Amino acid sequence: MRMGILIRTRDVPAARRYDEWRSIVCDTLGPLDFRIEGDAPLRGEISAGQLGPLGVGRVQTSTPHSVHRTPGLIRRDNPDLYRVVLAISGRPALMQDGRSTQLKRGEFAIYDFGRPYELAYDSAVHLAIFGFPHAMLALPFDSIAKLTAVPITPDCGAGALAAPLLRRVALDLETYRPANAARLSTVVMDLVTMAIAERVEQTETLSEESRSRTLLLRIHTFIEQHLGEPDLAPGTVAAAHHVSLRYLHRLFETQDTTVAAWIRHRRLERCRKDLADPALHNVPVGVIASRYALPDSAHFSRLFRRTYGLPPAEYRRTCLMPPG
Repeated sequence: MRMGILIRTRDVPAARRYDEWRSIVCDTLGPLDFRIEGDAPLRGEISAGQLGPLGVGRVQTSTPHSVHRTPGLIRRDNPDLYRVVLAISGRPALMQDGRSTQLKRGEFAIYDFGRPYELAYDSAVHLAIFGFPHAMLALPFDSIAKLTAVPITPDCGAGALAAPLLRRVALDLETYRPANAARLSTVVMDLVTMAIAERVEQTETLSEESRSRTLLLRIHTFIEQHLGEPDLAPGTVAAAHHVSLRYLHRLFETQDTTVAAWIRHRRLERCRKDLADPALHNVPVGVIASRYALPDSAHFSRLFRRTYGLPPAEYRRTCLMPPG
């Protein structure tokens, strides 16, 4: 079976990369809203192929971005498809049906292409994505709906068999003969079905603590995606997740911090990362701070020095100083 490279950004002029990447994503996976934070350079590669009735794709990118399936896009085009995403490397975040998970290496999760979802990456990832009709998954629709955006680990049970197989299929697709594709796709679906069936029984006994951890992960992802917005505050975070402000503060108490302190910490961390990036050495310190909603230069400098021990400009010089 052939696994074809659909786009490799280094082969595309920089001015056209965003549009061509977006076009490939939508043509391959279906209508999606594609978002990149700020003006981060787009780097990566997308490949796709077929294993019998299974669609198989690989996405490699070092650019933080997200794809969204919105109600409007669903109204335009709504095939009865499930997708399974496997984290070959990196930590992709998947959100659907009020649940959120950040997959670890080797974990996979299912989501329904017919309902709103978000798949986001805040660092480099290598993903395998499998698509198949609802009818191929021999489980009740209601049971599967309880498992969207829930991680299935490779540690035990059917997950320990399914996850390595999904990885090998995605990496070695072009080595399989067409005559074997149908049989191999059946093996893949049997193991995925078994892994999901095992996981359904466990979700019925999820503790309140477990649900709280999942919500907190979703909130962390939301904050990360909105750091550049000046109105990001505890009230807007609570409203976006349909929880009370009091409950939101209780969640962050378990992390020994406050919502406002976490937002400030993540903004400073993103600034620190950009200041240490050689590719951004010509971008003024004030511009970097403003990107993350810290436009007051004096205030930013005080915060940065208090946190990292050096003023921002001096920190940058230290990081970018040639060795020796």
